[in-house]
Amino acid sequence: MPSNFSQSRRRALGQSAAVGLAPFVAWLPARAASYQTASPAGFAGEEVRLAFLLGNNDYPAEQDLPPVPKNLRDLKAALETKGFKVVDALNLDLPRSRLAIDAFSKTVAAAPADATIFFYFTGHGVQDEARNLLISAGVNPGKLGEVQSGSLELNLDVVGPLSPRTAGATFAVIDSCRVSIRSALRDKDGLNQVEAPVGCLIAFSTAAGKPAISSSLATENTFYTASLVKVLNAASDDTSFVDIFRMVRRDVRDTMLNHPVREIRLVAQDPFIADNTRITVPLQRRLNTSAGKELTAQQIDEDGLWEQIQASVWPAEIVKICNRYLEQYPQGRRKQSVEVALEGAQDSAKILQRNDIKLYRSSFQASAAMDQAVTRDIARAARGDKDAAKRVGVIYKDGSTGQEMGRYEGWLQYASWLGNGIASYDLALHYRKLDQPDLAARYESRARELGFTPPPSLKSGLK
Repeated sequence: MPSNFSQSRRRALGQSAAVGLAPFVAWLPARAASYQTASPAGFAGEEVRLAFLLGNNDYPAEQDLPPVPKNLRDLKAALETKGFKVVDALNLDLPRSRLAIDAFSKTVAAAPADATIFFYFTGHGVQDEARNLLISAGVNPGKLGEVQSGSLELNLDVVGPLSPRTAGATFAVIDSCRVSIRSALRDKDGLNQVEAPVGCLIAFSTAAGKPAISSSLATENTFYTASLVKVLNAASDDTSFVDIFRMVRRDVRDTMLNHPVREIRLVAQDPFIADNTRITVPLQRRLNTSAGKELTAQQIDEDGLWEQIQASVWPAEIVKICNRYLEQYPQGRRKQSVEVALEGAQDSAKILQRNDIKLYRSSFQASAAMDQAVTRDIARAARGDKDAAKRVGVIYKDGSTGQEMGRYEGWLQYASWLGNGIASYDLALHYRKLDQPDLAARYESRARELGFTPPPSLKSGLK
């Protein structure tokens, strides 16, 4: 705990942390035991959904974040309507944060393989030596030493213990904020770009390397959480969680870019998403039963168009099918997901017109030797998924043939312009090894524009 905190404040913080943790600790043992002994059928025929929401607003004066308690309340209510068992904790110091996450991780480990897991943090977050730190309650965000010793590390302490999950999905959402517009305008440093492990999606409230702002009113949400709650409550049951996060990204951008306050428009957030989920999780819980509703002829036709969109691997073709769907079914069950696919495919089609991207229609054709995961990633990349595009490129990395080398470069160029800073930095390293310094410098600059700070172990590759 910081040395400038009074003894009474220390006691108050400890009490608030204990209160926040108590429901979790009380709920954990019995629930974990039931997970260990029950079969999937023991959960009323539906998948298990577990969520842990951690919020910190107890920071030194002028650093506190008034919207945090409301963020927790509103998101908890929204997730519970979607079948999640939610535990929330407010103002935990680092030891209690680790205790709570460890307990949650054990519960997750005991849950069925197809469980859906949701972790959410709202509070201060910073980047230090390429690591993303979630600052615990009572720590002064302006003092580096306190931050380094009093914070959770996103990958090590949160994402790592909760992943991988190939039959289900893990969603890790970080809504970390600056206190004011002025601080956001002054301080441009934000969280570092990350890659999600298998079965996981990681979302930040703003772009990597960029600030997010917080209201000074306890009666308001932060911009990101307001949009997340809004979309969760309004989206159709058939909408997938991955599409939910893309819809939230669009809603945050639109809300802030059209805000009546000019300063808010200047710091409009563009939420970051790193997606490596392997299955589609709809908002409505999946039933573990072969019984299903009988579809009408119109629904069968509508689903057929949706399947065409999912199977298509060329952006221009996806745009056509999406537009056809929206014309025929303007109020269709999958309208929101189709709009997400359309936006991604339109962006992809524009990027593929760039002269400096060596990727062609033939590059999107899967070969018989490719496994299902690669084929799926090609289709996702065609709809604008920057992480899927990088994963496709990696399969050509050894460059044993000229064609493979071209495909590797083309896919990583494409991923870079879709917004993948890690892919851009990998290209910089690649071109440096090929003694092409101009290209190396271009893609290193692009990586930094996208908010990627390489860890110290990688920096030597560009010297």
